Amino acid sequence: MWPFLTIVAVAATVVIHFWWRHKFLHQRRQMQAEMEELQRRQQQTTTAAKAQQQVLFNSMLEGLLLLDRNRRIYLANRAFKNLFGLKTELRGKTVMEALRVHELAALVERVESGGQVLDYELKLPELSERWLQVNAAAISNSAGEREGTILVFHDLTRLKQLERTREEFVANVSHELRTPLSLIKGYVETLLDGARDNPEVAERFLKIIERNASRLDLLIQDLLTISALESGRITLNLQPVPLRPLAEKILADLKTRTDAKDVKLVNDLPELTAMADANRLEQVLANLVDNAIKYGRAEGTVTVGGRKDDADKIEIFVQDDGPGIPSEALDRVFERFYRVDKARSREQGGTGLGLSIVKHIVQNHGGKVWVKSELGKGATFFFTLPPGEK
Repeated sequence: MWPFLTIVAVAATVVIHFWWRHKFLHQRRQMQAEMEELQRRQQQTTTAAKAQQQVLFNSMLEGLLLLDRNRRIYLANRAFKNLFGLKTELRGKTVMEALRVHELAALVERVESGGQVLDYELKLPELSERWLQVNAAAISNSAGEREGTILVFHDLTRLKQLERTREEFVANVSHELRTPLSLIKGYVETLLDGARDNPEVAERFLKIIERNASRLDLLIQDLLTISALESGRITLNLQPVPLRPLAEKILADLKTRTDAKDVKLVNDLPELTAMADANRLEQVLANLVDNAIKYGRAEGTVTVGGRKDDADKIEIFVQDDGPGIPSEALDRVFERFYRVDKARSREQGGTGLGLSIVKHIVQNHGGKVWVKSELGKGATFFFTLPPGEK
């Protein structure tokens, strides 16, 4: 009896042992699976958070650079890479290794010693001028220990260009105003000192004063015009304008200007109609034809022509057979106060604003303006307008 009971007890013990072992292994596998699932979810959450963080940083317009405590790049957003023209991976590199800009590396050292640097202007060492504004601050933990550095970059290049343009504009306007004013003042003083008693001298001086007063008036009118065009204060009265009769009128009005140089004026415009403001279009053509007469050669020819181009735009040109324009000046002739030959331009008169006014009027019509020229072969100015009829 006892042997039998002993065998049963041993068998039961073995069965219970294997049952608990099986249950233990099952529970352990279940716990391991749950741990793996938890780790997977945590990894997904971390990856999603990092991706969201990267998307957020890349959506910023300002360049962002994060450095770790060892001054190595931890993060650089897309705007930062675009500002510096970088394509390679930057993570783990120092500022000098990534950018080769000593001034920026010195700025990082200043931040570490001073805590922050605000409104620092950095000029990049490139062929084309590039200015950045840098704001930087040290990052510290709750214990006050430095964890890294954050730098934010804003592109100042456009603002710097506008500032320089404004300064040049003020300087040019001052010069253009000063010259006729000085002449007027000088001749008035001479008249007051006794020259008025000589009728011939007085008349000659008064004509000079009148001519320079007219030049001042023209300059002021041109300044007001270009200011209104640039600010959008001028509203165009658009209507179908027959081009050939308009060109004929302008050439007739300017005929007296050609007598001294014996210049021939030719109207080769076909019967085209443009959608334009007739008064402003007359201003454009008058400026271009007047320039062609003024700077073309004596006994030369000035031609006004046009066509409908492949894009269904009206293309008009004014051509002369004068000395032409140097290639380096072709991109600048439409700038305010730019003169290819300063001495000759001032001798001929004018304000230096005519071609800039032409450009703005054409652009306000939705067209474009350009020039082609070769030295010794004359110059041709082109502009486009929308068609006045379908």
